[in-house]
Amino acid sequence: MTLQETIKLDEMYYMNTFGSRTPIQFTHGKGSVLYDTDGKAYLDFLAGIAVNSLGYGHPTLVKVIQEQAERLLHCSSLFYIEAQSKLAKLLSDINNGGRVFFCNSGAEANEAAIKLIRKYFSDQGLHKYEILTTQNSFHGRTLATLAATGQEKYQKPFLPMPEGFKYMPYNDLDAAKASITPETAAIMVEVIQGEGGVIEGTQEYIKGLQDLCKEEKLLLVVDEVQTGIGRTGKWFGYENYGIEPDIITLAKGLGGGIPIGAVISKGKAADVFTPGSHGTTFGGNPLSCSAGLAVIQTLQEDGFLEKVVINGQFLKKGLIKLQQQFPFIKDVRGMGLIVGLELDEKIPGKQIVGLAMEQGFIINCAGNNTLRFVPPLIIKEEEIQKLLEALHEIFSQLL
Repeated sequence: MTLQETIKLDEMYYMNTFGSRTPIQFTHGKGSVLYDTDGKAYLDFLAGIAVNSLGYGHPTLVKVIQEQAERLLHCSSLFYIEAQSKLAKLLSDINNGGRVFFCNSGAEANEAAIKLIRKYFSDQGLHKYEILTTQNSFHGRTLATLAATGQEKYQKPFLPMPEGFKYMPYNDLDAAKASITPETAAIMVEVIQGEGGVIEGTQEYIKGLQDLCKEEKLLLVVDEVQTGIGRTGKWFGYENYGIEPDIITLAKGLGGGIPIGAVISKGKAADVFTPGSHGTTFGGNPLSCSAGLAVIQTLQEDGFLEKVVINGQFLKKGLIKLQQQFPFIKDVRGMGLIVGLELDEKIPGKQIVGLAMEQGFIINCAGNNTLRFVPPLIIKEEEIQKLLEALHEIFSQLL
């Protein structure tokens, strides 16, 4: 179909949850490049919002998906699934232990973590259910994960929110200590607030949260939906802080484009879920777990994660150089291949996104007017350089 035909059908039959979308329709991709219906090429620095970790048409991932699709797409978890058990082991290994539950998305993974927290304390006969999260956080769009999200703009149309969540300022350890009550069960935190504008947790703060949880006998949950599976140059973002959470949640890049989510819990929290206490129909099916295996095994290849670090440093240094040239760039932050460039409010980030799209670069704007860069982990240095040159040209027009 043509782009206009698709737009017409969309306007007639699809719920308008995404507003006025960018009038582009992609037909295929290769590497880190997408192609639209007119054959125009776009270097992708969004990766389906940190999802397409291996880019487009990656031979290993494509082969695994094709072969698995020919054999078996789905069967109930009432039966044993080879790929599910293998992927669970791989995730446990790279997490330094833990047991895994698979679902379909980041919101579902966080829902599972919330249920796990409540059951953990309920099993001990304790009335502890409150979860501390941070202002400016983002944990999903179901009612419970929306209640966990510390951004009123997402919650307002759906009030009242489910109870049991309290918000504290990010990077403020004293505020975290002051927020604890006898009902507090856990702290849920992103080590980098991706949707919030690529805000990094300080070393003191993230390590302090772990110490606080141990002292108060709380569970520490790290939402790795955006920072997990190599995005920061390590398997998980929390590794950059030298901590070991009780629970982590995953999704986005784990399946390389195939929907999959996961929650991993360690220690006493690993055995909380018992038969009937949680479940899923689609989660952890043969196709999604086979895709997850292909992604993890590719990232395990020699030098892959090191290359993510190197290319992330190249991108960040290039953006800092732009900051030195253009006074309306307020900040550059992030690690690995999750990087943000915050603009002065006088320069609308969405305008820059549009100008970049015209030049063939896909980026987006998140949080406090921050351009967010989360390209495929296979992005090349020369492709990053092209983006930096395009941004320089765009910014020069704004002076």
